[in-house]
Amino acid sequence: MSNFYKNGLEFECQGCNYCCSCEPGFVFLSEEDLHNLSTHFSMDEETFINTYCRKVPIGFGYRISLLEKENYDCIFLTKNGCSCYEDRPLQCRTYPFWPNIIVDQQTWDEEAKSCPGIKKGKKIKAKEIQKNLDLMDKFIPKIIQ
Repeated sequence: MSNFYKNGLEFECQGCNYCCSCEPGFVFLSEEDLHNLSTHFSMDEETFINTYCRKVPIGFGYRISLLEKENYDCIFLTKNGCSCYEDRPLQCRTYPFWPNIIVDQQTWDEEAKSCPGIKKGKKIKAKEIQKNLDLMDKFIPKIIQ
């Protein structure tokens, strides 16, 4: 565990949706994410992939990522928020506690410029932060041919 967050970090989502919009990126899906989202939208996995995903080439196959709208919003972001919030992917559930953000204080401060929830609200304990990091460390995006 990093000394940087040993006393916890303040974070509380402010509902700005910045993490779901504004910039291009990938929301890669694991097998579990794909299953949960397919179930949420009452469709089989193949239909879900063909409707809501893009295939990102990785050399020997493809990773599955959610589509983005033309303005880079997530395909599931509506004016009322996330249309699949209860079943949102692991990548979404663990933000902002990702390994590339919880590097050090400087990186955390830099992310706070984009996310108004960082450094606000309740203090998240180091144990919970580490749990999210561990989940992301074990995350394996679904790969298809």
